[in-house]
Amino acid sequence: MHEKRRCTAGELEDAIRQYGDQVYRMAYAVVRNRTDADDIFQEVFLKFFEAAPAFAGAEHQKAWLLRVTINRARSELRSSWRRRVVALSEEVAFTDPESNDLDQTLRRLSRPHRTVIHLFYYEGYSTAQIAVLLGKRPSAIRTQLTRARASLSRLLKEDEACFLTATGK
Repeated sequence: MHEKRRCTAGELEDAIRQYGDQVYRMAYAVVRNRTDADDIFQEVFLKFFEAAPAFAGAEHQKAWLLRVTINRARSELRSSWRRRVVALSEEVAFTDPESNDLDQTLRRLSRPHRTVIHLFYYEGYSTAQIAVLLGKRPSAIRTQLTRARASLSRLLKEDEACFLTATGK
């Protein structure tokens, strides 16, 4: 019987050191919750450890990790448990280091728009690379990115108008 290969502790540590921040940021960009992002981070690297996939290179490894992260984050958002749980107000527990005006505005974007914005601006992927990661056509990603930018711009202008009204400026 053929036994599955597991990666070594060194390979796991190297992957976490090299891609851990990107995996965490991608998980957070989708679920917008630190606790869920922490869980997804652990599950992604557990899967990496157990599957021990062979990669053609560093970019292939990074793409695999981000693809697994996106899939796991989407599964988390679809879970029946998540639909039945009422979250505590994030203001009560602690202040999130990611909390700032831009982060608050990004939270108001749809999940697909947050995902393409994150992959394009934070991870530096091209629209063609994002298309491969998300299993869509590059033209669909370009359209989605254009719409995401327009939505983000509109939301930022609304926030600015509210701020100016509130401060009497």
